[in-house]
Amino acid sequence: MSQTPDAEKRVASGAEIVRLDPGLDAVIAPGTKIEKVASGFVFTEGPMWRSGRLWFSDVKGNKMYALTPDGKSVLLMDHSGGIDNASSGGGFKGSNGIAPAKDGSVLVTQHGARRIVRLDEHLKPSTFLDRFEGKRFNSPNDLVFAPDGSLWFTDPPYGLDRQDRDPAKELGFNGVFRYADGKLTAPIRNLSRPNGIGFNRDGKTLYVSNSGPEMFVEKYKVAADGSVSDGTKFIEYPGSAPDVPDGLKLDSADNLWTSGPGGIRVISPAGKVLGQIKLPEVAANLAWADGGKTLYITASTSIYRLRVKTPGAMPLYGR
Repeated sequence: MSQTPDAEKRVASGAEIVRLDPGLDAVIAPGTKIEKVASGFVFTEGPMWRSGRLWFSDVKGNKMYALTPDGKSVLLMDHSGGIDNASSGGGFKGSNGIAPAKDGSVLVTQHGARRIVRLDEHLKPSTFLDRFEGKRFNSPNDLVFAPDGSLWFTDPPYGLDRQDRDPAKELGFNGVFRYADGKLTAPIRNLSRPNGIGFNRDGKTLYVSNSGPEMFVEKYKVAADGSVSDGTKFIEYPGSAPDVPDGLKLDSADNLWTSGPGGIRVISPAGKVLGQIKLPEVAANLAWADGGKTLYITASTSIYRLRVKTPGAMPLYGR
């Protein structure tokens, strides 16, 4: 990948792309450099490309931003988690996942308010979903529209001060939910910390990362009615680490790009690890941009990016 003078200045120190299989060359061109685009945040998460800018959350800073390709950030929402005070407990009270909806609005998960909101053209939030069977969510985390138009999202307890032991927790599980035709269901209820979520191109395969205490990415078959079966561990991570399986995305060849201990793994549909993207900070999540030609990574205090050869799969209703 050729570098412009400005891009050369942004090449990230301590970042590298590790080739673990020759198949990586068809996905990321040899010699590709990783750029550090912006920094100075608290904990970046939930990125989404929209109209030429990267929207992302600062889940500990309780803010949501838009970032231009030249690295200039604009504050979109203060108190983006739906509450004023984000300093109590572990501090994961801000917004997290962001997804474009069919009607042109944007859906945002709010850890603090424990709900999903819809943002109108003026970025005014209104509650979209906040309860399952009359009980408040834990803290909706990541969300994605499947190819059939159904909305899926994960609901771990990270926004609760004491997580599973918090007296405010109302649900007896940390679920993966599906919303379609006005009906909310919980197809997956047996993961301890469901986090990142994504589908392959035909919508028949679902991936969900589990952040702990066991760390892995689970793979499911999805039926037309939204039921899931044949859950199997697609990749497992032994031990413990400060960086856990978190956000994930798929590309146009159905390769899985998933954060985890040591960085982001690029994994073929058959389960072969093609390569690893290592950064000097903990990588939490990622998003495709420029029609899938660019990958942005939210990593702790910073935003990184690189160009790819195999285009990413853009969101269903993206623009």
